[in-house]
Amino acid sequence: MPLFTLLIFIIPLKPETTHQSPVMPLFRATGDRQETKSQSKKRRYRTKSCSMLDEEGSVLSLTHLCLLSLADNMKDVWAKDYADNYLDQYSFRHIMGPFNLLPGELVEELTLLLCNRKQLSRAALHLLLVPQLRALSLEKCPGLATSALCFHITARCQSLWSLDLSGAQLPSKTLSETLSCLPVLHSLCLAGTPCDGHVIRTIAQRCHFLRHLDVSRCHSLSPAALVPLGGGALLYSTDCPSSGSNSTSKSPTKPADVSPPPLSSLLALDIAFGEEEGDSAAAAAFLLLSLPYLERVAMEGVSQACHLIRQREFSHIYEFSDRKGLPCLEEVWRKRLGIDKCSDKRGGKKDEDEDGLLWKGSASESEEDLNEDEGKRAQDLLQSGDDHFVLRLKDVQGLSCDTLNSVSQLCPDIHSISGNIDNDGLLGVNQGSSLALSLQKWSGQLRSLSLNYQGSVQDLLPALQVSGSSLVFLNLEGVKTSPHTPLQDIIGACPKLRDLIISAEPPNTPQQEEEEEEEDVGVQQDDQDLLRLPNLHSLTLNFSYEHGQMKPVMSWMSLKKVLKGLLSGSSLLEKLSLVSLPCPLNCVVQDVLRTNLYADSANLPLVPLGRLRHINFQRTDVKIETIDSLMQQSKRVKCIDVSHCWKISRKECLNCASKSKAQLIWS
Repeated sequence: MPLFTLLIFIIPLKPETTHQSPVMPLFRATGDRQETKSQSKKRRYRTKSCSMLDEEGSVLSLTHLCLLSLADNMKDVWAKDYADNYLDQYSFRHIMGPFNLLPGELVEELTLLLCNRKQLSRAALHLLLVPQLRALSLEKCPGLATSALCFHITARCQSLWSLDLSGAQLPSKTLSETLSCLPVLHSLCLAGTPCDGHVIRTIAQRCHFLRHLDVSRCHSLSPAALVPLGGGALLYSTDCPSSGSNSTSKSPTKPADVSPPPLSSLLALDIAFGEEEGDSAAAAAFLLLSLPYLERVAMEGVSQACHLIRQREFSHIYEFSDRKGLPCLEEVWRKRLGIDKCSDKRGGKKDEDEDGLLWKGSASESEEDLNEDEGKRAQDLLQSGDDHFVLRLKDVQGLSCDTLNSVSQLCPDIHSISGNIDNDGLLGVNQGSSLALSLQKWSGQLRSLSLNYQGSVQDLLPALQVSGSSLVFLNLEGVKTSPHTPLQDIIGACPKLRDLIISAEPPNTPQQEEEEEEEDVGVQQDDQDLLRLPNLHSLTLNFSYEHGQMKPVMSWMSLKKVLKGLLSGSSLLEKLSLVSLPCPLNCVVQDVLRTNLYADSANLPLVPLGRLRHINFQRTDVKIETIDSLMQQSKRVKCIDVSHCWKISRKECLNCASKSKAQLIWS
């Protein structure tokens, strides 16, 4: 038997069709079957109803129209023939089918199109697994991912750069065997899979070009199981069972033989807990120091890990290192610091010695003198380099407020942060000032901010005034509101926002009638001071409610002014979600719809709410007349959710839905 065998598949033909070509046609032939008049009319109606315009109103390209035609005929032509004649009768190493003629980019786009339309079947996927495929995502159809399919992927698509198996319930052994046969992977998503430590070690040993890894929601994976991604001594620790009989080997060169993958993105939120309370922070500290190219990280304990590294409190995790058979974190820090200093002093050129030391000794020096000099130099680096050592992190999720100052000093290039403010109550003045001071270090560069805070949203105003000038994404979860909440000032501190998400608790006390009347008079007198966000594309204001509550309590009447400004002044708005608002909404939307057209800087007419595509008005007082006017105003709207809107009946909803192509949801 030769070592390498070239397997070429030729479709076996039935005896009665041996004279026909085995190649399946790319397009349907006109004489393949006879159609009745009713079938022909039905097909012509379907063709005419198929829109030839994209969401922006532009004519679709010829390439996209051809892909739509392929997607429409996939089930009835190629997938049907393959499923009827070959799928369960043969196991093909490779298929010489019609899609081998298409460029890999078109096959990827066709696969994604079928997934989005929920038309991707097992037979169709078999036909689309071609050698030129570079990216494959089964995120929207994880049920198709089986052990048999993974065998086909590794056999036919060894040039894959990107693989997404999110949600696929594949055995750990299957995942490891699959990843072992895909050596050029640059992006891998295993979120929600049974990924465990054995799979992580396979990734560390075999995926030498991996740049992005997502193992979020992998509940079989503990924080300590991620440490082997650091390569070298971390991979070949004595606690690593996958190393077999060599796991206790003390060879000084073996750990240096395996370099960590060049990960720039590591997402590992919502995984299993560690054996001890500090395991998350310890594992994050090892990974932050052993992965020098890391720019995006999402891990529990990453904030505490930055504090440990910044304060050099390595003794706090000695127990973790001993328990897992890992080298001392101080040793890993010295090596990382040495590499960084070597890179700075020599223009990025690293020494070729396997031990990762900063300088090589001369040949005349004895081994003892060399070790002594190296120890002195490492100690000097340890004492003098801590003020200048920084991490490359730019996007960090899983931060905590109490250690944010250490993160800001250790990671000066951050432009996106997400974390929790755990304060056991309200954010005090000192804590608020500390949060603002920490964010001040990223002022002018922070583009995304996501905070989970159970206190008053007003407490976050100083922090937003410091960092809001450059924000394009803001997400505030769990915040509390009151009739006196300066929401206009809070949102106004972020004038460049494209996405705004606020999930809040409604006010506990109603607004006084006098304040309400003054507010209404102010709105009628002058609309020039309305809050406007001209770049806003997505707006979400969702208020919590009790499940047995039919109508929200109208306790924040001044919110109407903020809403009117946002809706009328955000002409680019595409996604709108206003749920259980503690104020009337119907009158606000009607006022916005009656707003005269206004022009932008280029004197182009802009229509308020004219670009909306997805609308959610659950548990609000909107009426069916408003919804009908809204659908006439925005021709692009696809879906409107009016569930539990007490002023809309089911009959009204059905009548309105019959007049529009948009989906109307009512319950």
